[in-house]
Amino acid sequence: MEYKDYYEILGVKREATQAEIKSAYRKLAKKYHPDVNKTPEASAKFKDINEAFEVLSDKDKRARYDSLGSNWQAGANYTPPPGFENFNFGGGNGYYSSSGINFEDLGGFSDFFNSLFGGGFSSASSRSRGGANSFYEDFGGGFSSRAGRTSSKQQKAPADLNITQEIKVSAKDIFNQKPVSVRINNLEKCTNCSGVGSMCSQCHGTGFVTFSKTLNVKIPPEVKEGQKIRLKGEGKSASNGMKGDLYLVVKFADKDYTINGTDLTKTIEVTPAEAVVGTKKEIQTLHGNINIKIPPRTSCGAVLRLKELGLPKKSGGYGNLNVKISLAVPKNLTDEQIKLYEQLLKLESK
Repeated sequence: MEYKDYYEILGVKREATQAEIKSAYRKLAKKYHPDVNKTPEASAKFKDINEAFEVLSDKDKRARYDSLGSNWQAGANYTPPPGFENFNFGGGNGYYSSSGINFEDLGGFSDFFNSLFGGGFSSASSRSRGGANSFYEDFGGGFSSRAGRTSSKQQKAPADLNITQEIKVSAKDIFNQKPVSVRINNLEKCTNCSGVGSMCSQCHGTGFVTFSKTLNVKIPPEVKEGQKIRLKGEGKSASNGMKGDLYLVVKFADKDYTINGTDLTKTIEVTPAEAVVGTKKEIQTLHGNINIKIPPRTSCGAVLRLKELGLPKKSGGYGNLNVKISLAVPKNLTDEQIKLYEQLLKLESK
């Protein structure tokens, strides 16, 4: 019979961890699943992948397989050593693998597998690890599967049904405490054909459909940049009716204010003359327009704190508005103004 190198089949090293084996299996099983891959060699490849995972994901089977040594080559003629014939791990008659695949639908396990573990491998041993639905849970319940149908009374919506998206928030949005409209555009697996796509009128054979919706989201007070707002059940939908969640990641986007908790910072420009002599300025705030006094000899970068003119606090009241001073040289200076600056420069150099 032909020797099978299960490590080579999954594309992992012999010292691979269980996490690495499972990750490799997931990628290959998704690629070669018969409901997705219609090429002639896909079914055989899919069977080999699941058989390799059945052995390498089980501590006892892997140890027994490793005891053969690492000198064999895939495809080489192989005869089991004494003591290996018809060894039975389970004693039952089932053909379900740890991934939930029914090997009867795939033609049963290979002769090589049976020579190591016996033809009476049972579903009980694989199900005892809770693995009967693992393949379908890993891929979001998206495959109806000719290669084995499984069911579960209690299933948690898989993480790949969740959507994470940025929501841009301004100081005005937080101040007004009114819902902000956010548009969700995403692709999800077609629920009509379970993502298979073939001859499906709903997804036109692609296996995916675009869905768009607009939601009104209330921005909580004292929100922080990077904070996630969770909207339960507003994510993608699976063919079994499960729905994921929508996570909106807050991104501050405001041309007038820098947001820091409940405090705001606003930059205003003054001329050099206004900074030296002092002046009054009318500025716009979220609480309305106000007049502020720029003290004489105000330096560039100076900050004037205006109490209770920031964002609302959870405990009541408001944060502060910090007004940052920036110097701006007038663009259209007259000859007289330039001469005055020249005189000032001479005085400063003395």
